[in-house]
Amino acid sequence: MMSKRLFAHTRRLLPRSSSSRSSSSTTLHSKAAPAVMNLVQNEMPETQHRSSGYVGPSYEQILETRKTHLTPNLVAHFKKPLVIHEGHMQWLYDHEGRRYLDMFGGIVTVSVGHCHPKVNQALSEQISKLWHTTNIYMHPKIHEYAERLVAKFPGNLKSVCFVNSGSEANDLAMLMARIHTGNQDILSFRNAYHGMSPYTMGLTAHSTWRFPLAGVNNGLVHVMNPDPYQGIWGGAACRDSPVQTTRSCQCQGGCQAGDAYYNELEETFKYSLPRGKVAAMFAESIQGVGGTVQFPKGYLKRAAALVRANGGLFVADEVQTGFGRTGEHFWGFEGHDYVPDIVTMAKGIGNGFPLAAVVTTPEIAASLGQALHFNTYGGNPMASAVGIAVLDVIEEEQLQRNSREVGTYFLKCLEELQQRFEIVGDVRGKGLMIGVELVEDREKRTPLATPHVLEIWETCKDLGVLFGRGGLHGNVLSFRPPLCVGFEDVELALNTLETAFQQHMSKRLRGWRYGQAQSRS
Repeated sequence: MMSKRLFAHTRRLLPRSSSSRSSSSTTLHSKAAPAVMNLVQNEMPETQHRSSGYVGPSYEQILETRKTHLTPNLVAHFKKPLVIHEGHMQWLYDHEGRRYLDMFGGIVTVSVGHCHPKVNQALSEQISKLWHTTNIYMHPKIHEYAERLVAKFPGNLKSVCFVNSGSEANDLAMLMARIHTGNQDILSFRNAYHGMSPYTMGLTAHSTWRFPLAGVNNGLVHVMNPDPYQGIWGGAACRDSPVQTTRSCQCQGGCQAGDAYYNELEETFKYSLPRGKVAAMFAESIQGVGGTVQFPKGYLKRAAALVRANGGLFVADEVQTGFGRTGEHFWGFEGHDYVPDIVTMAKGIGNGFPLAAVVTTPEIAASLGQALHFNTYGGNPMASAVGIAVLDVIEEEQLQRNSREVGTYFLKCLEELQQRFEIVGDVRGKGLMIGVELVEDREKRTPLATPHVLEIWETCKDLGVLFGRGGLHGNVLSFRPPLCVGFEDVELALNTLETAFQQHMSKRLRGWRYGQAQSRS
């Protein structure tokens, strides 16, 4: 396997900063400049891009403005938050010129690369011609983009409505399903995230993301999450992933865990829903905010059939898994071997530009004609130009293929790390949508305590690699880089993780020895 070279190769250690300051100094807890750590980072791949240099308010001014004028929900990552002022492809630069490998892609949003030249050019050309008219007039870009986008879908998914965010897209899908079916009840999974608008907050099933508002749960039912790792049932052959759980499995000719979870879904229909009167069920193809949770093979296909048999529509939330991210397919639902009735998408669709969409059949779309419905900015000329350019880049640079090849390599290498470090309980994902679940106890699958997870996270940031965290307990490391990352970038991420894990295990061992000494004294 290629990854054997990964852990054997000699690494040249570079100072964390290119300035003349000693790498042994630190300002981690100061109120001055961002951290200059006493850590040294692994060798970074070469890049021809050079940061243009930061011009703007001081670090202290930014902190003060954030504290006094931005709402408190805007919580910055890291003890010493980064000021990012420039990006190029898979790289980000802070205001002191330090370079970071972006393995989170702006929360799965930067699909083809920060400031990709072709996307930049498309936006620049459109800005010089026409910014905005709303769709009361016909402009060419929205029509060109609609044709290009729906061509990516199977079956009769040929009608698109453009909006601005994933929450808006799911909000509209809820409306469509209820109007079209005449039914009210909508299902989603526990652990699902589908948005934070007042309408979609009820779909989202994380206590940490829910406000105590009246009516949020109106007509919404959360069903058991079919999680092969943390759920009641699961085994070593459940997931459509290059890496499986370490749980034992006795499946023969089918997935027993999938059958068990499907039986639980049927129980919900029997006891908690009006028979034959369901509006819809929503499902992410791989749960994103929930911690890269994958479902048993075949489950979503059976669930979709059950929902339709009860008068409802099945909605695939592709906000994180769409546009080639899972590698094998352009859309995540294709890996589950079914065609949904409605598909919602955002994030990677615009590479960071505010753009989202709902794609459905002409029959379902016609339901919106029952009353006036309008989105002022949806599908505006700038967004449409960007959307077309993103599709062009994905195709021309074969980024879906890159996602499959680089992502599979990354997963296999992470599996090797799992075998070496007890804190790695599970490695999962597909393409470049990857999660690593950290645990205290591998047998009990107990989540690693938050302070330990944060320490690992901070260490990786100080070494020059950025990624996210997910799951209810925040113990799942989330890797969702721009699809242009290469094998060298993955090696940097792996070496960085290895360093952070080794540091954590060393501290744990020292703590254990100290505890033993104390107990003997």
